[in-house]
Amino acid sequence: MTPAHHTDPPGPDDLAPVPDRRGPPGPSPLPPGLADRFPSALPATGAWQPGDPPGDRRFATVTGARPFALEGGGRLDEIRVAYETWGELNSSASNAVLVCHALTGDSHAAGSSGPSHPTGGWWSDLIGPGRALDTDRYHVVCSNVLGGCQGTTGPADLDPAAGRRHGARFPTVTVRDMVRVQARLADRLGIGRWLAVVGGSMGGMQVLEWAVMYPGRVRSILPLATSAAASALQIAWSAIGRLAVVNDPDWNGGDYYDRPAGPAMGLAIARQLAQVTYRSGEVFDQRFGRDLFDPENELAPWGRFQIESYLDHHGRKLARRFDANTYLALNRAMDLHDLGRGRGGVGAALARIGVPVLTASITSDLLYPPHQQDQLRDLVNAAGGDCRLVVIDSPQGHDGFLLETEQLEGPVAEFLAEIEKADA
Repeated sequence: MTPAHHTDPPGPDDLAPVPDRRGPPGPSPLPPGLADRFPSALPATGAWQPGDPPGDRRFATVTGARPFALEGGGRLDEIRVAYETWGELNSSASNAVLVCHALTGDSHAAGSSGPSHPTGGWWSDLIGPGRALDTDRYHVVCSNVLGGCQGTTGPADLDPAAGRRHGARFPTVTVRDMVRVQARLADRLGIGRWLAVVGGSMGGMQVLEWAVMYPGRVRSILPLATSAAASALQIAWSAIGRLAVVNDPDWNGGDYYDRPAGPAMGLAIARQLAQVTYRSGEVFDQRFGRDLFDPENELAPWGRFQIESYLDHHGRKLARRFDANTYLALNRAMDLHDLGRGRGGVGAALARIGVPVLTASITSDLLYPPHQQDQLRDLVNAAGGDCRLVVIDSPQGHDGFLLETEQLEGPVAEFLAEIEKADA
């Protein structure tokens, strides 16, 4: 994501203060003309930490006396979940909608920026009074996923047993682990069944797992711009991004939290790479073409084009608000996503979905291309289910599920109204 994870031009949100955890800058290993693109002022981590202003976050501990066993074999003794809510839960707890965020998103799906929220809500145009996720009708919940860095237990948190941050020792997390934690949060909130679970990209992966893992706890699902299993191309892009992080000398094996600098450059490069996959060549050509950022240095070795400046901006922006180890953990979880794992394959898993489904494709999405959502629709319907497909005609690429809210709002609102009526 990004959610804010895939946002576009610089704006007021970029000027919001972030916790200053950087140490004294050291000499830059970069050549002249390139060093200022990755300034030493970037923090070692942008993770939210206990003691930081909570902002709109609420917190719940979802573990008890026994450790939480993860799908990959690891264990966590305690899990804190950061979440936010909008609208009121009705007396029958039947109007709750769970929103699941994408890779670099968090619980702040709607609302303004501020000291604790470096960016505004990543889906503010869909969540609120009178919007598709109408907070006058629905109780909307969004939580930071397990392994995240904005309040939910993740690599940047202290491992009580070891007396140090988890770092790269944080156990492997899967999308199924994320969903199990969300189910425990729902128990704490008194929500036995969601009216709908909705999300795009990595959020859509969580949505699909909800329908298969907890069929009695969802009334409908909206997996947008996502897939039933990560493709080879998606894994390839992710792998390169992870290598950019771990090859930053300041990654230091994942132990950078108390050092003067963290792997901000590696994280920024990973983000730049991802940003290219989130958009389309058509958009880049229209917005930037071959325009130069600093024309007087056109022939200099590191003179920049406008597109390079745009990518630098997004790289720095993520490094200020995210954590590199979290990026590694969640990026890997996306690669491991396979709805059919241990269930007889994708077709058999999708055949288990017995609730109405609304999925959406973006015509220019190169990362999660339309044929992946076609597969969701076709396999669910072939098994006797009910899956509708909305096609978003947009040049915005994968980011269309965040940017083309006008095209999403009507179909989402109509779908939820239909579910709500049938559920009455």
